[in-house]
Amino acid sequence: MNSDTLPIVILLGGFAFLMLLRVPITFCLLTATLASAYSNGTSLGVLVRQLIDGVNNFSLLAIPFFILMGEFMGAGGVSDKIIDFTNLAFGRFRGGLAYVNVFSSMLFGGISGSAIADVSSMGPVVIPMMVKQGYNREFSVALTVTTACQGVLIPPSHNMVIYALAAGGVSIGSLLMAGVFPGMLLGGSFALMCWLLAGHYGFPTGVAIPRSQWLRIIIHAILPLLTLAIIMVGTGAGVFTATESSAIACVYVFILSYLVFRNARIRDIGKALRSSLKTLAIVMSLIACAKAFSYMMTELRVPAMVTQALLSITEDRTRLLLIINLLLMILGCFMDMAPLIMIMTPILFPIVTGPIIGMHPIQFGVMLIFNLAVGLCTPPVGSALFVGCAVGKTTIEETTGKMIPLFTAMIFALMLVTFIPEISLWLPRWLFGV
Repeated sequence: MNSDTLPIVILLGGFAFLMLLRVPITFCLLTATLASAYSNGTSLGVLVRQLIDGVNNFSLLAIPFFILMGEFMGAGGVSDKIIDFTNLAFGRFRGGLAYVNVFSSMLFGGISGSAIADVSSMGPVVIPMMVKQGYNREFSVALTVTTACQGVLIPPSHNMVIYALAAGGVSIGSLLMAGVFPGMLLGGSFALMCWLLAGHYGFPTGVAIPRSQWLRIIIHAILPLLTLAIIMVGTGAGVFTATESSAIACVYVFILSYLVFRNARIRDIGKALRSSLKTLAIVMSLIACAKAFSYMMTELRVPAMVTQALLSITEDRTRLLLIINLLLMILGCFMDMAPLIMIMTPILFPIVTGPIIGMHPIQFGVMLIFNLAVGLCTPPVGSALFVGCAVGKTTIEETTGKMIPLFTAMIFALMLVTFIPEISLWLPRWLFGV
């Protein structure tokens, strides 16, 4: 092994080896980076600078606000209002609660921006409702877990912010808007699959809500949904930046949860802040270490090697996109979303935006996050899957089996997003002229 390949083997092999030992991902990234830099003779000061630059970015301020907003929503019982609202619209149909699950996740994910928050908040409510009405428990959990992945596409999504940082020069506002139609397409695909499965599983017909309760349900739902309006309309119309809209939405949700609905107690704010700080520390540490890891990959010309390897397989645009999608989905099964965004963006960005594929950076961001969203609900490290099984009291094996038709819906929507650019780009072009 020559001196040029040894640092690459240490960087990638060391990272994989530490992952197999179940070392926390942050330490995997940092240890492999330091060892590779030592073997390559890279200055430690340069790596420290990369660690600092990784988190020294004003745009990243949106992330703590989005995380804290999700905590406030979970404490304030916002998910109950969303479920009641969608139940009013769809609950009376055959398989109505399945549709309620899908569209509640779409709306709540569009407010919280987190798949984990979606499963944690909505799972304890909608899963028992579905089981009580006669739905299979494993299918109820599988549907809750997969539909929660809409939250990483529809704004607000802190993963979009991370991609914008990794890609460089990509507008966060445009990225947030680019996820709207793909997220809705994913929800529509789930609803279509539920309609197709209604006869096979014998989905029950729901009970219509009395007219006397309609007004109360609508009013209680409008207030949480205004959070989505603050983020989407404020950012889309250019009234706020993404960071400003996240801060304003966070304050609004605090008022809603603690002062209007009063489902959360003021004395429990410290608990929400501590939970947010813990999550933020994990995310920012990952970003910092992944930035240094990405720098070493660039220094060792790993992206160029990957480009050459892929082009040696085929130069056909369609086949390349299919290979990249498959690669991302496989990686998403073994790693969390945030570090994968930071690691894979500098590797794949030159390929997908190059002359052969010619994909717009914004469309690639949506495709990347969509692929990794699949990993949130797949074993062995699907975090949304683990939370859903814990909430629904099912096993991972049984739940995964019920997910197969839902995975089909996700792949169908992903292929449309991959090969039809306007699904991702129409709204940003209309609003921002990208």
